[in-house]
Amino acid sequence: MASIVCVFLHSFSVPLKDKKLLEVKLGELPSWILMRDFTPKGIAGAFQRGYYRYYNKYINVKKGSIAGLSMVLAAYMLFNYCRSYKELKHERLRKYH
Repeated sequence: MASIVCVFLHSFSVPLKDKKLLEVKLGELPSWILMRDFTPKGIAGAFQRGYYRYYNKYINVKKGSIAGLSMVLAAYMLFNYCRSYKELKHERLRKYH
């Protein structure tokens, strides 16, 4: 059964605009990026799709765990570290004595 499905999937070509990022070949990547919607509405839609995907995968489940919340916390900590890296770099070079 699986071999029949694989043969069926490779028998037709998916338009480049409809391909997912992981399905795009390296040579097609620049043209794929240019086909994306970079308007404010398109960017908001991308964030909304990402939020709903995250919510349905980690938060809206029968047996939830701390994993979903810990990923948000880790992303928040990484974002704040990157934001304040310039000040932290200068503090690292100073001597306190």
